[in-house]
Parts: sequence; C-alpha cells; structure tokens
Amino acid sequence: MPVTHSPWREWERATADEQPPYAVLDRAALQANAADLVRRAGGVPLRIASKSLRVRPVIEELLTMPGFAGVLAFTLPEALWLSQTCPDVVVGYPTADRAAIAALAQDERAAQAVTLMIDSTAQLDLVDAIVPPARRPPIRVCLELDAAWQGPAPLGRLGVARSPLRTPAQLRALAVAVQRRPGFTLAGVMAYEAQIAGVADRVPHRRAMNALVGWVKTRSREEIAERRACAVAAVREIADLEFVNGGGTGSIESTAADASITEIAAGSGLFAGHYFDDYQAFTPRPATGFALSVVRKPRPDCVTVLGGGWIASGPPGPDRLPRVVYPAGLRMLPRESAGEVQTPLTGSAARSLSIGDRVWLRHAKSGELSEHVNEFLVVDAGRVVDRHPTYRGEGKAFL
Repeated sequence: MPVTHSPWREWERATADEQPPYAVLDRAALQANAADLVRRAGGVPLRIASKSLRVRPVIEELLTMPGFAGVLAFTLPEALWLSQTCPDVVVGYPTADRAAIAALAQDERAAQAVTLMIDSTAQLDLVDAIVPPARRPPIRVCLELDAAWQGPAPLGRLGVARSPLRTPAQLRALAVAVQRRPGFTLAGVMAYEAQIAGVADRVPHRRAMNALVGWVKTRSREEIAERRACAVAAVREIADLEFVNGGGTGSIESTAADASITEIAAGSGLFAGHYFDDYQAFTPRPATGFALSVVRKPRPDCVTVLGGGWIASGPPGPDRLPRVVYPAGLRMLPRESAGEVQTPLTGSAARSLSIGDRVWLRHAKSGELSEHVNEFLVVDAGRVVDRHPTYRGEGKAFL
C-alpha cells in the first residue's frame, strides 16, 4: 500500500544542526507501528526480533508495552548480553560459538533466561563437548520445524533453507532425544513461514507476480497450519512446552489464527523499512530514515552523496537498495546504484541542490541501518528529544 506519512521535511527541520550521515527514529511512528502490530496479533504475544532493530533502548522500551514479551535474538553472544536485563531471550538460529556456549553454561542466571535453537542432536553433542552435563545447569532448547512450502512444479520449494525437520515424526523424534539426554530442557518449538511473512504481495507494476505471490501465500497458510499443528501436538505428547513461536511482521494475522501458536516473532514492522510498504495486509508508518550529504555535482541534473550503499539481505535487486525519499525527484544511476562511499543521484531535484545539502533515504528491510550508524536521533513533535545508541554505538558487532 502507498506510504501515507511523509515526515521528511519535519525530520529535516528537527535535525538541521546535525552532521550527516545520521539516522532518525520517529517516536510517534514507532509507537504507532508497535500498536498496530499488537492490534494485528489479536491478543497473541509478540516476541521482538532483535535483528530488525539492533537498538537496545528501543528493545527495552518495547518490552514494557502490553502485547510484547521476550526477545528473539540472532546470536548467542547477543542473547547473553540482552539477558542481563531481559529474562526471556530465544536465540533464533543454532550456534557453534564455543566461547559463548561455555559462558552460558557457567552462568546459572543466563541459563535460565536464554533458549538455544536446535534441529539436530549434533548441536546437543557440541554443547556436551564444551561443558559436560554434570558441570553445568540445564541448557534450554527450542526445536525448529521447517515451515517452507513444497509447491507444484515448476515452483518447487518456497521458503528459507533452515531446519531439516519437516514432518511431525521428525520433530517428535528430536524431542524424544532431548528428553532422554541429561543437561537439557525442552522449552519450545519454532516454525517460521518466511514465504508468507517475508514476501511483499502488493508491489507496484507487478500485478501478475503479486497475484502469484497471493496464491502461494494462501496455499502455504493452509499447509503450514495443518502440519505445524500436528507437529506441535506430537511434541506435546512427551514434553510440556512453554512456547510455540511462528510468523513474522508480514504474517501476523494468519499466524495468530493458528491455535498451535502461543507467540509471534515480529520486528521489521517497527522501524518499517520501505520493503514493507508493499504488503497487502498492513501499512506501517516510516519510523526511520537517514540523511547523507551532497558532496559533488557532476552536472546540473546530478548530485553525488557521500555513502549510501546500505544494502538489505536477500536476493540482490532494487528492492534491497535504500530508497531516496527527499527531496522528491531523485533516482539512482542504474550503472552505479548505491555505492559504499558515494551514490550519484539524478533528476529534476538535483538542479536545486548544492554542496552540503542533505538527501534523505530509507533503508530497505530490517537491521542494516543500525549497522551503519552509532546512534539514532529520536525525533518527536518536530525536535530531537533523545539519542539511542545502536549495537554498533555500544561497541557490539554480533554478526
């Protein structure tokens, strides 16, 4: 859906004394997006996907809001760090970080707060090899079920390549293995339907593709709801699960409708990179953006800004690039695009820009913006009211 909020002029005025490059976090937009995620979840708790934020003060503030509970971290070192203030952190991906596993095993408080993700007994073997069960508190684990959809030819498998556990029987077998091994506690199950949550379905000028994506999402919702429910029921026969996690920002409604789910992971819809403008089901407000300086003017209708190559993860393409939003009427050069150290921009607006002027852009997807700045300037009611350090600003580079 089209963006209905255009805060760039307000951000420009509020940060007139700041030196680019810098990033803005709009407090009102963040709160509105958080409230909308909670509304869409319909009472199902939301676990904050930290990789989409990477700003500890924001994570901690969100955890005080009704509807949010716990963090889905992306690495174990990050989870250990966050667990100092958050008592419920699930690591969303398996870990092979020996030092972090040893630190977890030596800290009873952290062992009670942090849950590791597994999809194989080999991951249990690694933990035991680092610190034997007799020398550590029980380590909490979560089993991950593959939620990809096996579509008809020629579509084939649609989703992300994550867990090898696809059937209820496979998930139950690993649950049995965990229950039989000393030193581990089976706490939860996770199944992330990326082909529903992570694919835009209202992209401009792509009517046929949008229709195909919508069809895939409908079919995939039906399949994963049935398979996940069976898998969770199979595991619950042998373990008292604390949580069953699924979904993401793009699938909150359908994930919440699955009775086997107890919580939903969400994060990208909070800062709302421009990739999430093109979803059928919801319209987040742009809560973040960044300003770069004009440093060159190769010709009257072209300016060059310093930096700009802040690219999102996923298949390379225009939808992973930052989007120029202000002043209107600027576009990247196809043969250069967004560069690591400079980004040329052309268009009618370039004629009125001078050296030292600002150009505003939006990041595409989730956490890439926080990896390029040390802090966010928090803007509210037309002025800078706070400064929130990013992970980078706190000296943390987890991945």
